[in-house]
Formats: sequence, structure tokens, C-alpha cells
Amino acid sequence: MSSWRTLLLRIGNKCPEYGGSADVKEHIETCYGVVRRELEHSAGDISNFLIECAEGLPHKIPLLGTVIGLLNLENEDFVKGIVETTQTRFQEAIDSGNCDRIRVLMRFLTALMCSKVLQPASLAVVFETLLSSAATTVDEEKGNPSWQARGDFFVTCILSCLPWGGSELAEQVPEEMERVMVGVEAYLSIRSHNADTGLSFFEEDDDLSAGEKDFLEDLWDRIKFLSSNGWKADSVPRPHLAFEAQLVGGKAHEFGPINAPEQPEPLSQLSGVTYGREKHNAELRYPQRIRRLNIFPTGKSEDMQPVDRFIVEEYLLDVLSFLNGCRKECASNMVGLPVPFRYEYLMAETLFAQLLLLPQPPFRPLYYTLVIMDLCKALPGAFPAVVAGAVRALFEKIADLDMECRNRLILWFSHHLSNFQFIWPWEEWAYVLDLPKWAPQRVFVQEVLEREVRLSYWEKIKQSIENAPALEELLPPKGSPNFKYSVEDGREKTEYHAISAELSNKVKGRATAREVITWIEETVLSAHGFESTLSVIVQTLLDIGSKSFTHLITVLERYGQVITRLCPDLDNQILLIAEVSSYWENSTQMTALAIDRMMGYRLLSNLAIIKWVFSPPNIEQFHISDRPWEILGNAISKTYNRMSDLRKEVVSLKKNVLVAEEAAARAKAELDAAESKLTLMNGEPVMGDNPVKMKRLKSHADKAKEEEESVRDSLDAKEALLARATVENEELFLALYKNFSNVLKERLPDASKAQTLRDLKSTQADEMAVDTDQPSTMEVDDENGGAKKSQSNGESGSSNVYIIGEKEQWCLSTLGYIKSFSRQYASEVWSHIEKLDAEVLTQDVHPLFRRAVYSGLRRPINELASE
Repeated sequence: MSSWRTLLLRIGNKCPEYGGSADVKEHIETCYGVVRRELEHSAGDISNFLIECAEGLPHKIPLLGTVIGLLNLENEDFVKGIVETTQTRFQEAIDSGNCDRIRVLMRFLTALMCSKVLQPASLAVVFETLLSSAATTVDEEKGNPSWQARGDFFVTCILSCLPWGGSELAEQVPEEMERVMVGVEAYLSIRSHNADTGLSFFEEDDDLSAGEKDFLEDLWDRIKFLSSNGWKADSVPRPHLAFEAQLVGGKAHEFGPINAPEQPEPLSQLSGVTYGREKHNAELRYPQRIRRLNIFPTGKSEDMQPVDRFIVEEYLLDVLSFLNGCRKECASNMVGLPVPFRYEYLMAETLFAQLLLLPQPPFRPLYYTLVIMDLCKALPGAFPAVVAGAVRALFEKIADLDMECRNRLILWFSHHLSNFQFIWPWEEWAYVLDLPKWAPQRVFVQEVLEREVRLSYWEKIKQSIENAPALEELLPPKGSPNFKYSVEDGREKTEYHAISAELSNKVKGRATAREVITWIEETVLSAHGFESTLSVIVQTLLDIGSKSFTHLITVLERYGQVITRLCPDLDNQILLIAEVSSYWENSTQMTALAIDRMMGYRLLSNLAIIKWVFSPPNIEQFHISDRPWEILGNAISKTYNRMSDLRKEVVSLKKNVLVAEEAAARAKAELDAAESKLTLMNGEPVMGDNPVKMKRLKSHADKAKEEEESVRDSLDAKEALLARATVENEELFLALYKNFSNVLKERLPDASKAQTLRDLKSTQADEMAVDTDQPSTMEVDDENGGAKKSQSNGESGSSNVYIIGEKEQWCLSTLGYIKSFSRQYASEVWSHIEKLDAEVLTQDVHPLFRRAVYSGLRRPINELASE
């Protein structure tokens, strides 16, 4: 890597390239000197690399902007090219809806304005163009308010630029700046409050957040406070001020006009299914931050101004986003942000907010696990304690945590501990054994231990809890199979043991699936009946495949036809799942894996898995174990992935058809041109080109036509598969929601007594609940920092009480998963919403069930009220 590239990448870092110096001014002068010398030879490369650095390292934009400002003094044409390239990339980002690039390039333009490279009026025009587009979008007459997410995104981008350039804009173009501020105020007055329905980290009724400010309103308050404070923000470096005397001599370039995206088609009505579906699509295109996760007391965040929290969050999110391919570089940059105060607590809150972000985090949860691990190693004296404090705080609120967030926290925590020798002060949580088995804190500890066993082995995890040996009660059973027909341990042999042994011998002798099927039908089935035959055959095959995952795959591939022959329909497949569950009753992991693989080989249907999950034995585990939910989630996920793959293949084939059509048309045109050409043969003019060439062109045209027809046939076949999969998908979600509705109908209290989750929590506990004369309550911080009462957590210490009854907790857990599945697969559910409304979400459905579905879909709450 050439030195100028290295210097640009490392600018602002205390590193060998800058002699170990941390002086930002010295960095800028050194970098500028080297880049200036290279301009004559590598101007194009330098221009592109500067913009790439700005896009990839946004927290260094003020430094890069200052370097460009100094270069502007030497070579105006070079810098003008940077401005023009930035404009082109910015317009492309707007046209394609590349949100990250839009946001970062707007900050880059602001930094260029501060360094006298860009005219302030030009930046103000960009702001006003986007403001006008946003205002039109939310206008009920001219726009489409269901696309408010786009308007909110544009206004958020404008406001997020002001900490970096508000001072300069207010000083140099005060009138334009005033128009921007007034425009933002006007936009906020006509947009709808963005309730966080379905996206809150903590379970609470949808109407509780109605009076709270949403993210954009909160950001506007922070910006107004910054404005009243003279635009002074400690967390924003202003390196251009050290070179101001030089920079004023440079030429400020114009930034050409930009075109806002076309407005979406207006809606005929501002409610209903069409509005909800459009709103969902808009939020997918323009994701936005809805809420912060306030884990720690506000005093832990040092003495920050209100806007400093937003700025540091922006830095952290930028680093996470743009350095996601290199986790160690990511952790290094997160530790070295250009701010003058400590921010470990804010860094932890931001990381956990991303890990638990709903509907899904920007990256796989594993990425955040690795970053947190690297930060613990980079800051061994500070960050591990902060992470531990975050875990304890979230554990205290675990009963109120969204069900999907709770599962992510379990997966993260178990994986995190596996990287630190499973060390944790479990004695602090030993009191959960005094709580009822359905208490969320107890279930959390139980599921973390179960996941740890998957990542290690049973004895190791038992050893890790030696400071709280009583917790061994919550460890899962040792994961050995439960083989009914084992001849070990001196069990009495039966005729079924003999059948099992004979099947094992056939498998060892490499008997074919057809031979095994013939033997079963002629010898076993007629003599012992279907259920006994299914049990011995399935259990034996599972036992043969129990040594490892590879063994299981081999057995299923080789003898899957045997299982298909025995279980061709739904009812028999349910019996098959029951046998798998029985064999692996001591291992949730292997049960889930075996069922998942069987579904992958089409030995099981998703409808059979749903029906089995909603069988009475599993229903009773809904609130005390993740076992049925993991199996159900895998089935839905696999179905969804199949649909996604088919859609991608259809899109790809459609592109291939267009390419094949163009190729065939070109070949035909070349052939026609050759056929119509006059040539001389034996001195006489004849139609057609040289015969050899004509033969070659005709062969090429025929081949191109055949290729086109082949691609069309492939497209027709994939579209047929997609059509069938769409029907199956609709059946899946109908079956899922019907089963949820039926089981809840039996257990939810009367609708007149429980309209909200708060009503449900306050319902008298049933006879299985723990009695308490004085129900315990605890103060917990809500997401925006305020305090609220929580009646759902047990208290550590002398009074270990959980006041929610078992039936109520079952309902709370099940409703939580309904919301989670609805949110996770919202795109699929919206595509079938009319049928769901007609067959499931009818007038007589319980309001809590309807509310859970609506909340997961972020379906406008006014629809619920109007029905």
C-alpha cells in the first residue's frame, strides 16, 4: 500500500505512520504534504480514495475535509472534480435509496463547506430540496403519508449534519439556515407521531408510548438545544479552525442541483390494508432508529450535552456499519473515537441496542458478539465490567423484555461466556430456584445453561456453576439418546428388539432402501401394526445416525425413502416427529436438528411440524422452555428461505431471458442482413452472403433461439414452483395463526377483563401461582430514561417473589411469540393479510391476540379501534 493511502486511512490515529503522535493538526499537515506531492502522478486515484475514505470512515470526515480544503488552495480543478464526483454519487444514492451513503455523503458535504470547499448556499439548497420532498410525501392531498419513513429519513439526515456545520451555516448564510430550521419545524407539525408499535425492546401496551417523543422529535429537541448553545458540541472535532486563516483563501465551489426521488403514488384512503402494506414497504426501504436502549442510569454517561449522545451513537454505528468486515479494526476504531470524554457505558448501550434491534439487527448477531469480545480484550480494565453491568440490568428487566430480544440475549450471553471460559458469578442468580418454574428469570438461566452445554459439554458447564451448585437443577439432562430398543443395561428383550437388531444388520450390510421397504411391508408391518412398526424403524434408524451429525445425514439420505413410504401423510408425519422427540428427549439440540433435516429432505411437511408443536404436551411447555419454539421457528424459517430463494431465482431467470432475447434478436438480425446482401458468384449477382458465413450465422441464430427457449422453459418451471410454494406458504401462516387463536381462546381471560397486557398481568394468579401478601414492584428505567413500575420481575435478596400466575405467564409468553413471528415474517404475512383477516382475525377473535398480530406487523392501531 502506498504511503499516501496509508496516511489517509490512519489520519487521526495514534500510529507508527504518524510517528506515534496524536496531534491532529500535525496529522493533517503531514497527510496534506504527502498527498499534494502525489497529485501530479495519481490525481484520479487520490480523488476516488478520498471519497471512499469519507464513505468508509465517516468519523474521520472532518479531518479529510480539512485535507481537501488545503488541497483546494493548491489545485482548484482537482478539488472541483471531487465535488462533482461527490454530487454524482450522491444523486445515485438518492435514486437507488442507499440510505447509508446518503447520510454519510451529506455529512461529507457539510465538512467540505466548513473547509471553504463548498458554498454554504449550495448545501442549504440540498437541505431545502430534501425538506420539500419530505413535506410533499406526508401531505395527505399531494403525497402518500404511508411513506412517511422516507420523509423522516431525509429530515433526520439534515438534522444529523447540523452538529458538524450548523455554526458555519448560521454565520455565513443566516437566512437560508433560518429557512431550513423553520422547514423542519413545519415538517414536524404535519407528520404523524411515529409510535414504536411492535419495535420496543420492552413489552408494553401500544398506547403507553403515545405521549413520548419519537426519535426524530427527540433529535429536533437536541438540535434546538445545540443551537441555543452556540452550536458548540464537545464530541465534534473542528480541525478546520486551526487552518482557517489559510482556508479562507480557497475558492468555494458550487454544488449542482439534485433531484429528489419521485413521489409514491397517492393512496385513495389513509387507512386499511393498502396503507399498512405500503407503510411496511417504506420502512423496509428507509429503516430508521426508533428508540434507544437505556440500560444504565443517566449519570453513567459522564457530563454529556444532549446532542453528544446522538453524535457518539452516530460514530459507533458508522464504525460498526462500515468496518463490519474487519472486527478487530472495528473494535480499535470504536475505542479511539475523537471525543474528549469516556463513553464505555454509551458504547455498551449502543452495541446492545443493535444486537437487540427490532425487527432485525443490521448484521448477524455473531458480529456483535465478536465485537463485544474484542472490546473486552482491548479495554480489559473497563469494558468487561460495563458489559457485566448491562447483563445484570437486562436480567432485572427480563420479564418485560420482548420475547425475540430475550432469545437473542440468551444466544449472545451463552456464546459470550464460551469465549471467557464460562466464568460468571452464578451465585448472584441462585435465587431463581426459589421462583416458580415459569418465572422469566428462572427460564432465562435455564436456557442460557442449555445453550452453554451445546457450545461445550455437560460436565464442563456443571463445573462452571460450582459456586452455585444448586443451579445444577436447571441444567439440561445429559444429551444421551433414549433408545427404546437398546439391549444394554440388562433390559428385557422383546420381539421389537429383534426387529431392531435385524434392521441394524441390514443397514450394516448396505441393504438398499427398496430392500428395506420390501422387508418392512412383507414381514414387519403385517405382523405388528403401523404404530409399532413406525416406532421401531424410526428409532433404530435414528440410533444408527446418533453418533454424529454426519451419521444422521447419511442415514436420512440413504433410507429417507423408507420414512417417506411409512409417513406419506400429515397424521403419520406427526407420529414420526413424536418418535424423533422421544428418542432425543434429553437433547433439544438434536431434536431440532433431526426435525430440521427431515424437513430439508421433504420427509416432513411444515404443517405437520406446526400441528405437532400445538399438541397438548408441547403447549404445556410454551412458557417454561424454548424447545417447541425453536422447532417451530426452524420450520417457518426454512419455508421462508425456500420462498426467498425461489423469488431470487425467478428474478435472475427473468434477467437471463432478456439477455437471451437480445442475443437471439442480434443473431437473427445478422442472419437477415447477410441473407439480404447482394454478392457476386461467377460474375452474377445473387442474394445472400458467402455460403460458409451464411451457414455459420444460421447455426449461431438457431443456437441463440434454442438458448432463449431453454431459459424460458426454466423460468416457467421456477414460476410454477413459486406459485405452488406461495399457496403452501399461505396455508402455513393460516394454520399457524389459527392454532395460536385456538389455544389462546382456551386460556385467555374474558375479553371484558383483559383488553391490554397490563390487564392480563393484573389478573388474579391462578391456584398454581405463588401467594404473596405484598406484591413486589421494582423501579425500572423505560427506554427514554424515565422510571416506571414493573410488577413482573422477581426480586433478588430476601423476598424472591414472582407474582404472575402460571396461566397468565403462559398467555404472556405465547402472545410474545405471536408478535415475534408476525414481526419477523411481516412481508410474508402482509401478502396474505386479506385471507388472514377473513378467516382468523375476525370480529370474535380475542383483542389481545389481535393486538399481538397487529403490533408485530406494525399495523396502524386505528384499524384495531375501528373494527
